[in-house]
Amino acid sequence: MRAGFICPGVFVGAELTVVLDASPVTVPNAVGDADTELMLRFQAGEDACFDQLVARFQRPLLGFVYRMVRNQAASEELLQEAFLRVYQHRLRYRPQARFSTWMYQIAGRLALNYLRDHRRDRLSDSLDDRADDDALPLQVADHRPTAEQVLVAASALALRAARVRDAVTALPERQRAAVILHKYQGQSYASIGAALGLSESATKSLLFRAYETLRRELKDLL
Repeated sequence: MRAGFICPGVFVGAELTVVLDASPVTVPNAVGDADTELMLRFQAGEDACFDQLVARFQRPLLGFVYRMVRNQAASEELLQEAFLRVYQHRLRYRPQARFSTWMYQIAGRLALNYLRDHRRDRLSDSLDDRADDDALPLQVADHRPTAEQVLVAASALALRAARVRDAVTALPERQRAAVILHKYQGQSYASIGAALGLSESATKSLLFRAYETLRRELKDLL
């Protein structure tokens, strides 16, 4: 994705892209036909291929689910449930869809269902793991800064990351899922639409509204 472009013909500003990048993420490697091949071999009875799929998708999926539900324990449970469903329903998979799309569709639906079931208490759980999720590497010049300068810089970066996180978390559930999949997981419009049950045009519209909201909420950081 080119900086600032959300969908064809719409420019929302490179500044928002920079601000969103202030929240560190683990971006998974591009997933290709190897995953589909592993899934088809698993369907055919090679159980070891399932272990390989878990190893390849566990980390990026956990990051995606955590950013959705903001609860570490719940994220791990949902991840296990997602892989369990892949195992149980392996014969339903068809290679017309990339395995990664099918996997994120399962995890995304589980996360959305969790959010609907825990709307009242999910905010209290979102503060527990701030340090690990939002810690940013501090980059300093060659000369050694004073301790006070280090503390001030670290505090500013932490506050910036917290603002980004809170703005994304405050989005409506589908918009939040779309932004996480698009910006942080590197998914295509088609893949996001498949995961959320939307057409590609509806996905672009959803992302446009989400990024417009983020630009308004984070305008003082742009």
